[in-house]
Amino acid sequence: MNCMHCQGEMKRATAPFHIDRKGCHVMLDSVPAWVCTQCGEAYFEEREVGAIQELALDMEQKAEAISLSA
Repeated sequence: MNCMHCQGEMKRATAPFHIDRKGCHVMLDSVPAWVCTQCGEAYFEEREVGAIQELALDMEQKAEAISLSA
């Protein structure tokens, strides 16, 4: 598998991922990903993307609940 940006070789590793939603910021330090050995670009597989999307939705719901109670 080659990187879409630089055509470098992709290897299994971990990469950070940041989520900013509705006034909240969450940083995941090491999410499993395919990472380019040349430029460092990370690609996440469907399983990881699904888990990140669930986390973001939960975070949005909790942020909304906090806003409503204020």
